[in-house]
Order: sequence, then C-alpha cells, then structure tokens
Amino acid sequence: MRAFQPEFAEIRFGCGLSPVIAPAASVEAMLAGITAPDAMAQRFPIEPFSIFRERMVASDKLRTTLRANRGKPEAKEAQKERNLLKKQARIDMTHWLGMSMLRRTYTETGFFERLVYFWGDHFTATGKAGVVKRATSPYIEDGIRPFVGSRFADLLISAVTHPVMLQFLDQDRSMGPGSERAQKRGKTAGLNENLAREVMELHTLGVDGPYTQDDVRQLAELFTGLSFQPKQGAKFRKDYVEPGAETVLGVTYDDAYSIKPVHAVLEDLSVHPATARHLSWKLAVHFVSDTPDPALIDHVTARYIETEGDLMQVYAALLEHPAAWTPEGANIKPPVEFVGSAMRALAVDPAVVTEMPEKRVRNVLLTPMAVMGQTWQKFSGPDGWPEEDDAWLTPQGLSGRVRWAMAGPEMLRPDLPDPRAFVDAALGSLAPEDVKFAAGAAESKSEAIGLVLMSPAFQRR
Repeated sequence: MRAFQPEFAEIRFGCGLSPVIAPAASVEAMLAGITAPDAMAQRFPIEPFSIFRERMVASDKLRTTLRANRGKPEAKEAQKERNLLKKQARIDMTHWLGMSMLRRTYTETGFFERLVYFWGDHFTATGKAGVVKRATSPYIEDGIRPFVGSRFADLLISAVTHPVMLQFLDQDRSMGPGSERAQKRGKTAGLNENLAREVMELHTLGVDGPYTQDDVRQLAELFTGLSFQPKQGAKFRKDYVEPGAETVLGVTYDDAYSIKPVHAVLEDLSVHPATARHLSWKLAVHFVSDTPDPALIDHVTARYIETEGDLMQVYAALLEHPAAWTPEGANIKPPVEFVGSAMRALAVDPAVVTEMPEKRVRNVLLTPMAVMGQTWQKFSGPDGWPEEDDAWLTPQGLSGRVRWAMAGPEMLRPDLPDPRAFVDAALGSLAPEDVKFAAGAAESKSEAIGLVLMSPAFQRR
C-alpha cells in the first residue's frame, strides 16, 4: 500500500472530513474502530428491534379488540389507538434519520459507519404494513450493526432470520406443500421462494452464482418453519416444515424439524468461493469504483476464502491493496452520503437536529434526499440502492443536489462558517485551487458553501 493519506482515507472509506474530528491516523486505527465500543449508538440512540417489537405487540392486541367488537365503540377506540401507534412509528422513523445523520457527523470511526450502511443495504429489508413498516432502522440496529466485525456467517444468519427480513420477503407465509399444516388445510401449495432466491442471488452466491432453480426450491423448503410472533419473538413452526431432507448445492441437510439445518446451510453458503468473490466485488465497487481493478477483487477474495469469511480480515485485505487508494474512477456519493458528509463538514450542532419536529426533518433532510433519488428506507427492490454513478447523475437528482447545497446548510447551521475555512474543513489539502477561488469569490456564504458542496472534489468519494 502507498503511504497512508488520512484525509483521502476519511473521504473514501469514512464519512468525510470534519473541522472538529481528526481523521483516522492509520489503517490499523480504521480497523480498530470497527470493534471499539459503539460510542455513536450511545450518543445518538436508535431503538433496537428488541424494543420496537413491543409496538407490534400493542398493535396486535388492538387489532384483536377491533375484530371482536366491530360496530361497537370499543372498535372505534381501538382503531384510533392503532392509528396513533402507526403515526408515532412514522415520527420516530423520521427521528432516527436524524440520529443516523448525526452519527455520520460526529463519528470518530467513519469506516465503521460506512460498513453499517453497506451491509444494511446489502441485506435490504423493510416491513410491509402497520408499525413494522417503520422497523428498518431497528432491524439494522440489532440485526446488522453488532455483526459488522464478525464472521460473514454470523451476519448472514442474523440478517436472514430477522423478523423484518422474514416479513419483507414473505417467508412468514411460506409452508411446505407436504407439511402438517398444509395437509390439514387440504392445500398442496403455499411454498414461497422469495427468501431462498434472494439469499442465493443477492446475499451470498450472486446473480451468476453456481445454483439452479432446484437449489432455490430445496432451500425454500429448508426455510419453511422460520417465523416470528411479536409477543413470543423468533419461532420455528414445525407444522409448516416440508418433511424430509433437502439438498442444496450437492449437500444434504436433514433434521428438518429444527433451526439447525437452516443455520448449517447458511454457514455453508457463507464460505462458498462464489460468495467470497461476490462480496469482494461488492465491497470494491462500494468503496473504490464502479469498475474496480480485478487485482483488488482477486486479493480480497483470496483473503475471504483463506479466513472463511472473517470480515475483519476481508476489510484489512481491501485497505492494504494499492488499487483501493487510486483517486481515479471514484464513485459519486449517493444522497445519504452527500448530505451526511456535508453535515460533517459543517459540524452541525446536534441539538439543531435532535430538537427538530418531524415536519422540519422531512423538509430539511428526508424530502431533499428523495428528490435527489434516495428516499430514506424506501428501497427500490431487495437489491438495495444502486452504486452506479448513472443512478444519481440524473437531471432531477442533480437539480435536487444543487437546491439543497444552496439552501440546506443554512437551515442546519444559520451561523455559516467562513467559506475559506469551510473549504479546508470539507476538503483539506485535497481542495483544488479552482474550488478555493470560487468559494472566495462568491457573493454570499451560502453561495460559497453551495459551490464547494457541488464541486466534483466534494461530490465524489
């Protein structure tokens, strides 16, 4: 690896430069931040799903009351309370957007925050209806965030068996055609392949991975039984299980009436060479370039296979390769990263965000990012957000960036910094001379800061 460049590292692998937080001093420090105490989760808390599910329990109780008292005053009151629960969940989801952006603004472990975002996107999941529709942040908080520095197998099992993922991909409705429940109902259908397909196609082997439709079906049969109930938590429904052994990629899994074969097949998929290459490619594309150097992918893949998916070793392989540090071909920041790095460069006062009412958070953060093309936690599909620059460099997206760059900073920090100081805060020694000149020649602080934010030097990782 070439000589370590702290500012470059903070922009490419972290959340951007800050006037109040020094960049990581070395690759070792960047890696150590992944397993360090999670200071940002303590300072800017987001409700974990283990607490969020109490909202689901309350909603289910009210639904039971509503159904048992249709046409009565009790039903009307129950519906009113359910609507209030949904409204509060929506308000809290918007608040968690603010907390997430503040984590980016003040973290000393930017690489860790970027990895949380990366894996949260890789394992895209969102609830479909009711209060769980707002559960994506809680899902990431305890289903993804604690496992970023673990084995990929641990992360995979956590994400795939999480209640939000099960609902998102309709796994909670899947039953084996030959299962006890299906036989009682007189049905021969009911198997849902969504989760099995996405586990192979998106989460592990890749869209061109070495699997067949029969592998997908066998995995779907193996997954029957995975379920969740708000009051009880995770539940394995034996009466939904397809009886008999299943064979996936040539390996046979028995003992189907327990969770054990589910964990076993996920363990095996996690260390498959195709998984190693697929994930190495995704990491390289996210952090380095839309078209990463094949040698970089080869290097990270080899380390993945060698360590059986030890993610800390995988990240180390990414950071130690020279191709990860070439400035050419750097990706444009998606809206969440663009706004987050701007807030970091502005050193936005946390109280400004934490005390914002929901409507203002929407006006200042959520809606502008949606106009730029990225609606907070409303993914376009199970494959998450695109990485390609073309997805963000649309006329509407660029227009949204310009409008926010010119007006957003002043809404977050009315006492805008001196433009020359802001250039240094945002870009440090990497600031091009033309950006310095434009900031100094602008007619107002807001215009100067907007010009800096819209410069190619700031827009790209």
